[in-house]
Amino acid sequence: MENRLLDQYNNTIISQWSKTEFTLEYTPVNHREMFELAYHTNNSVSMRNIFIKLSQDENKAGSKAILYSNTKKFISIEALDDHIVLRKYFAEGNTGDKLINEIKPALETRKLIYSAKEKDQKTQILKSILVERKIDECANLVMLKGINRKIYFAIGDARESAAVVPMFMEAEGASLVQLALNKWMTTTQNLEQEKNFPENFQPGLLKNLMQIKKWLLNLISVNLEK
Repeated sequence: MENRLLDQYNNTIISQWSKTEFTLEYTPVNHREMFELAYHTNNSVSMRNIFIKLSQDENKAGSKAILYSNTKKFISIEALDDHIVLRKYFAEGNTGDKLINEIKPALETRKLIYSAKEKDQKTQILKSILVERKIDECANLVMLKGINRKIYFAIGDARESAAVVPMFMEAEGASLVQLALNKWMTTTQNLEQEKNFPENFQPGLLKNLMQIKKWLLNLISVNLEK
């Protein structure tokens, strides 16, 4: 299972492409909360998660994600000791203006709104972003032609993570999302587990995952900003 985009990022993008970046301090949220808010704020249906690593301690540095856009841009989100840094890499002829003009102010605003919410609201938002990341993980495995066993468990993780979040389960459309995830779990379970996911199933699963992602991104943003 070859992640060519990640290889390209590590071997070419970070050394040869133009970039723009900004940093934000954590206060009044912790390292993990800031990372999750940054992940969601940068994410979109056109973004693909090609790498993620999470710190074991929510109050310490170490979390990192690399997102790739279908407009051929890369975004790095990295939690350092004293601040979070976001970098956007782009090829000649493009710009990273959106990162500074749209993402930065949106993230600054969301950080403050989130910090003022009740503990239960914060928990549900973070758990919903976890589901968002699980959906991204599954989509990336499908695009990398991963083995059926890993895709099965990725879908299952997304479904089970969503099942314990009232904000998710009580939202209009949640039952259709769960039905779609159940359908693909059954489909994947009936395949030979150590073989690669069939190419003829890829478009259907990816289409459903992107529909779910669009619905979920909107749900989180609405609850995050109110």
